[in-house]
Amino acid sequence: MPEGDTVWQAAQRLHTALAGHTLTRADLRVPRFATSDLTGRTVLDVTPRGKHLLTRVEGGLTLHSHLGMEGAWKIYAPTERWRGGPTHQIRAILGTEERTAVGYRLPVLELLRTQDEAEAVGHLGPDLLGPDWDPDEALRRLLATPERPLGEALLDQRNLAGIGNVYKCELCFYARVTPWLPIGELPAPERLVAAAKRVLEANRDRPRRRTTLRERAPTPLAYVYGRAGRPCLRCGTTIRHAEQGDPGRLRPTYWCPHCQSGPTP
Repeated sequence: MPEGDTVWQAAQRLHTALAGHTLTRADLRVPRFATSDLTGRTVLDVTPRGKHLLTRVEGGLTLHSHLGMEGAWKIYAPTERWRGGPTHQIRAILGTEERTAVGYRLPVLELLRTQDEAEAVGHLGPDLLGPDWDPDEALRRLLATPERPLGEALLDQRNLAGIGNVYKCELCFYARVTPWLPIGELPAPERLVAAAKRVLEANRDRPRRRTTLRERAPTPLAYVYGRAGRPCLRCGTTIRHAEQGDPGRLRPTYWCPHCQSGPTP
């Protein structure tokens, strides 16, 4: 699933392509909004909120979308061939005279009044890449359920918005604890919150996400994520893998059994 930095980049691309321009085509291919017509309205801005995208248009309307696991917004020039997937996967088309934004495989797409955006994103915690970032509030929300496993608490967007499974695993490695450690037992949890902020900010302008410290090309892009069966970059121990989460929402989770202390499956 795209994480906060990826969604931030998507918002910047959409904003650059659409903001300030009048829509000459607007096609929402979901039954509830299929008859909605946004043509003739000017796009005001495209704003990320955690893993959500808010495209605000003239007249007090907002198109709310979420990329989910496989969604994507692609931007094309007028004569460019669309290559984001088969036609039946298109959920939205927003076109101007100069660019066309096509939303593929979007699991969430709804049109709402801008003044009602809180109905879609008001439940989210402080956004790690947003103007509302508040480390004290994020920490308070994380510690409100001290018995909860750290990995699950980090993924809960109601605590802090923008962390996905890659960052969950990498942040636990930074903290030298397993993702199954109760968050109330984490030493200096404020340091983990600060690290989350730093690593997302460091990656929001990179074409490829990197959570390892060294920038040289041969260096792996992550310390533990996706590296099951490979040696730990810090100690050489074989990286382990298991599922974490509630049934139906299990996430592949990676950790080093030597560098990271705490409970494991």
